[in-house]
Amino acid sequence: MGSLSIWHWLIVLVIVALVFGTKKIRNIGEDLGGAVKGFKKGMNDATSEGTETTEKKQAGTETIDVQAKEKSDS
Repeated sequence: MGSLSIWHWLIVLVIVALVFGTKKIRNIGEDLGGAVKGFKKGMNDATSEGTETTEKKQAGTETIDVQAKEKSDS
């Protein structure tokens, strides 16, 4: 009752193909692939938007240099 051999997996694959049909399995695969591509594109867009926002913030910052002097009691 250990792990399943390659023959067990082939039998399961044949049964699944007979029950669902190859066209339906292919459509599911295409839908899943499209979803993964959309997710990756969304992640890349979000990353690039975050980078652009950071660059805009850094470009708009100004640094002011000052010197502190002690006040003398006169």
